[in-house]
Amino acid sequence: MSKTKVLLVGAAGETGGSIANGLLEDGSFEVIALVRPISVHKPAILRLQERGIAIRKCDLKAPEEQLIEALAGIEVVISCVGPAEQQDQIPLAKAAKAVGVKRFIPCGFITVAPPGGVMWLRDEKEIVYNQIRQLWLPYTLVDVGWWYQLSYPRLPSGRVDYAMTSGNDEIIGNGDVTTALTDLRDIGHYMALIIKDPRTLNKKVLAYNLVSTQNEIYNLMEQLSEEKIDRNYVPEETICSRVLAARQASETYPFDPIKFIPRYLAEYQYSWGVRGDNNPEYAKYLGYYLTPELYPEYKPTDYREYLESVIRGTAKGVYTDRVISRKHQRHFPRTESSDSLYTRIFPRTESSDSLMSR
Repeated sequence: MSKTKVLLVGAAGETGGSIANGLLEDGSFEVIALVRPISVHKPAILRLQERGIAIRKCDLKAPEEQLIEALAGIEVVISCVGPAEQQDQIPLAKAAKAVGVKRFIPCGFITVAPPGGVMWLRDEKEIVYNQIRQLWLPYTLVDVGWWYQLSYPRLPSGRVDYAMTSGNDEIIGNGDVTTALTDLRDIGHYMALIIKDPRTLNKKVLAYNLVSTQNEIYNLMEQLSEEKIDRNYVPEETICSRVLAARQASETYPFDPIKFIPRYLAEYQYSWGVRGDNNPEYAKYLGYYLTPELYPEYKPTDYREYLESVIRGTAKGVYTDRVISRKHQRHFPRTESSDSLYTRIFPRTESSDSLMSR
């Protein structure tokens, strides 16, 4: 039986890497990575090739005829582009329509939130979704909840710092708002199930493992680590003030994209921590299918077991080469290599630091 040809955009990233793993492990797919010509010799791309992933070279900003050529023979497109590249997917969608792609999965993969002013990132994605619908292109929209890998707090001993991107030392409001959690590594397995499932065509899916609160996560970390963790409760009013300040500071986008990092952080906290959007019940209200209902036979990664691996020192962190603010740099010693990488991607400004240190 022939394998389904899947073109994966962003295969070297965190989400894209999980999807590549899940599709390869499933065995039903031929995975092809779309890569910018200037990136084809990067170590991460060479590692993809070593695993049997074919490479097609094309930039998302290339002329439509080149995108059409890159999509030749492709049945499913999965896009995992960066926050600032969302609308770059529109030409790719047009090319997918032209060649008859059977399913286009644009870059969703964030927490549940309604469109229209709650999260800028959500609204950027919705622009792409609307373009896809206008093309009458078969699609599936997939969101994934909050990652396990970003959900837990720092321990006073520092023994889980190796796997953390930031100190993650804030509890929003009273800490009792429920949020859907997903292990990054499970996303690829969910995608293998979703793109083989006719029920998910032209639908929205929330792929998640469990629902928890920040207080419950802190309690579990204290139990497993036998360490007492300080609880820094941040009032809803503070989060709302951060959102307003970050929105005002980001008005110069795209000329100063660094200003959107505080906005991403503040709006995520506002959406899942204050509004409680990232909740399966609300997702169903918004029209999502839920993976526990679609695939009851699938056994996701157990959250307790994941936290145990973090505490043991055997977990793998995400975005560990990045630093979010000076506030967190005190906990995570910086190196020249990590600094230079970070500043090449996100030039530092005093305004972005002061916003998150309030």
